[in-house]
Amino acid sequence: MQPHQNNELRHFRAERGKGLAGTIIIHIVLFLVLILVSFSVPPPPQNEEGILVNFGTDETGLGMIEPSPPAVQEVASPPPASNAAKKSDEEPLLTQNTEEAPEVKKVDPEAEKKRIEKIEADKKLRAEREAERIRKKQEDDERKRVEAEQQRQADIMNRTKNALANSKNAGTSSTSEGIAGGTGNQGDPRGSVDSNVRGEGGGLGDKGISYELKGRGFQNLPKPIYEYQGEGRVVVEVTVDRSGKVTQAVPGIKGSSTLDEYLLKVAKDAAMKASFEAKPDAPLFQKGTITYNFILK
Repeated sequence: MQPHQNNELRHFRAERGKGLAGTIIIHIVLFLVLILVSFSVPPPPQNEEGILVNFGTDETGLGMIEPSPPAVQEVASPPPASNAAKKSDEEPLLTQNTEEAPEVKKVDPEAEKKRIEKIEADKKLRAEREAERIRKKQEDDERKRVEAEQQRQADIMNRTKNALANSKNAGTSSTSEGIAGGTGNQGDPRGSVDSNVRGEGGGLGDKGISYELKGRGFQNLPKPIYEYQGEGRVVVEVTVDRSGKVTQAVPGIKGSSTLDEYLLKVAKDAAMKASFEAKPDAPLFQKGTITYNFILK
């Protein structure tokens, strides 16, 4: 009895397993069918569906009869371009794709030579005109400079003449001058009115030359060398060093009665040749005067 029950139990278990497997297979098949049915796209309808709207041109209206739509005007097409077609037919056909190079004009060598020569001649003429303009300008500048210098010299001479005319004794009521006391004008008639030496002095008044150099005698006072029909007095300011040599001479200072250029020059030349006594304790450069009296010969 026991073995028979065991066989039934084993048979029940086998049938149960088969039933479970069949159920699973059936559910899988149903699941696949549902997937295929749900993802399939239905075919579109033959006629589109929607809301039908009445035809019209405005938002307002009144009446029961629909007016007919406005007539459509046909756009006239342009006429065929017969002229353009005709013109294109008349144009010649091109036989090559490249354009012809422009024709190079031939240059006449003789004409080119003349043109270059004319350019050079014009350039030379302009250079000559410019040089002439510069030369004239320089001449004008030099003439103006000379005129200005002459005017300056004339002004100096006029001022000197005025100074000589208005000397320290002019316009005064004085009848005496000197340091000795008494009446009269102390000094030597052959001397200078600008000298403070009131005697025969230390110069050579009798020879037409006199000098003034405080505390020093002369060694050589050469006479001016001149051949000139002129007269007057030229006072030269001299600068003398300690050895007695004249280092500088300025003719025509105050006391001169003439500013004749020739007399000034010979007076300066003679003063530069003069020499005085050496004096070690004298100033490094001592100033004095030499007066030359020129007389007509």
